[in-house]
Amino acid sequence: MRNKKILVTGGAGYIGSHVVRQLGQRGETVITLDNLSTGFEAAVTSGELVVGDTGDESLLESLFSGHDIDTVMHFAAHTIVPESVAEPLKYYRNNTASSRTLLDVARRHGVRHVVFSSTAAVYGIPPGGIASEDSPTAPINPYGSSKLMTEWMLRDLAIAGGPSYVALRYFNVAGCEPGGSIGQSTPKATLLVKVACEAAVGRRPGVSIFGTDYPTPDGTGLRDYIHVEDLATAHLDALTYLRAGGESATLNAGYGHGYSVREVLAAVERANGGPLNISEEPRRPGDPPELVAAADRIHELLGWEPQFDDLDTIVRTALAWERRIAARDSGAYWAV
Repeated sequence: MRNKKILVTGGAGYIGSHVVRQLGQRGETVITLDNLSTGFEAAVTSGELVVGDTGDESLLESLFSGHDIDTVMHFAAHTIVPESVAEPLKYYRNNTASSRTLLDVARRHGVRHVVFSSTAAVYGIPPGGIASEDSPTAPINPYGSSKLMTEWMLRDLAIAGGPSYVALRYFNVAGCEPGGSIGQSTPKATLLVKVACEAAVGRRPGVSIFGTDYPTPDGTGLRDYIHVEDLATAHLDALTYLRAGGESATLNAGYGHGYSVREVLAAVERANGGPLNISEEPRRPGDPPELVAAADRIHELLGWEPQFDDLDTIVRTALAWERRIAARDSGAYWAV
């Protein structure tokens, strides 16, 4: 029996577009809903694109009424942590209130499964720097709080007879599709690999290290970096798991080991064949010395097998995309 349609919210964005691409390759029928505020039409390489807001109830009613949708993959969200601190209500409106509207309409139309884009920010600063799914959730910014609230809604809705779900708590997502067809073009990006690659191609004057006196091997912060292609595969594995009758679950999406800021910058310098302009700044409030996933559960439950667990591969694919942007390659896309 042919599978029904999948609605991907935020599917024109960085991570969502990689998932849409993989879904299309697998022969799934995809509808992407994205308001293109940070996403790109050209990034949607499979299925239909509907331009609109995830919180638009009348639009959602029309989509669910007009299409046989039984699965939602929900990526649409604001994701910039400092902005969430400065504009918390923007994040609660878009990330939490809009998610509530989406889930309400999806429930009314009999959606069976949801795969949700959550974040390691729900943990805040875990003791010892290692976060397992059983670690206390104690977000330290509105971004993390807004995502955690959606996790709670999914949990409570499933208990009440709503869709089964997998919530994936991402760690530091980086890299781009290895073939160069799509990439990360998020405006005003703050993630280290993206920022460093922009500096490498001259799109930024340099890159800063915030804190060099942490209790880590080289004094800089340690993070778990996951290649976006492996993360996208985890979403497809989650879908397969739910379709097979798997119970709702919340899972870390990381490799289970970390790299320091200096190690990441050294990898960018290797890939670029030259030095970066690096400045050293004081620590930023709220940055943990170390944040790494305890990642056994996602392997055990979903059978997930990463293919790109290598820092040089992550950086090489990110830099290749950044070079296309710097060259104004007509086949790439970027924010003006």
